Amino acid sequence: MESYSKILLQEREKGRTINKKRVEKILRKLLIELGENPDREGLIGTPRRMAEAFEEIFAGYTMSSGLDVSFSEETDAIIAKDIQFYSMCEHHMLPFYGKVHIAYLPEGKVFGISKLTRLVEKYSRRMQIQERLTRQIADEITKMGVRGVVVIAEGEHLCMKMRGVRNHSLVVTMAHRGLMEQKELRENILTLISNSKPGLRSF
Repeated sequence: MESYSKILLQEREKGRTINKKRVEKILRKLLIELGENPDREGLIGTPRRMAEAFEEIFAGYTMSSGLDVSFSEETDAIIAKDIQFYSMCEHHMLPFYGKVHIAYLPEGKVFGISKLTRLVEKYSRRMQIQERLTRQIADEITKMGVRGVVVIAEGEHLCMKMRGVRNHSLVVTMAHRGLMEQKELRENILTLISNSKPGLRSF
């Protein structure tokens, strides 16, 4: 499976990264507006480090999924569970994170598991909401000609935990396309995915 540092290096080589110097200047101004001194001990270098972190956090805007690379294989269904993701809520610019589960019915060709992981990275490493993240993953897999796909995302949102209602609940979203629109088939797949997550079966 490709490491994320390798993916980021590839994007840098293609010139697909943010202007870190410009972002660094903006972040320095932000610290001043927040009442901080960016030149005090502890904050020296923070704007630069934040810019470097943002380059990685928001790299999804320019990433390709690599789903166009596949190989022939006869199989009924493929399930990839517990693909970790980290994203930024576009409403408050606070992180949300969790796991994505993908199940699809191939049409003669299958994707490498690393490609599904990269697809999740592509749509999570940007300003996002969980509902759209789930739909975008399902839609891109559908475009590759599969017979059906279901995508489930489980997320914890710091914008709910750190502020506002301060609720620690888990948010679950789902998108299904193609043959996965059939309730009986979808429930069979969800049973395989859920195991210790029986709540997923109620979709």
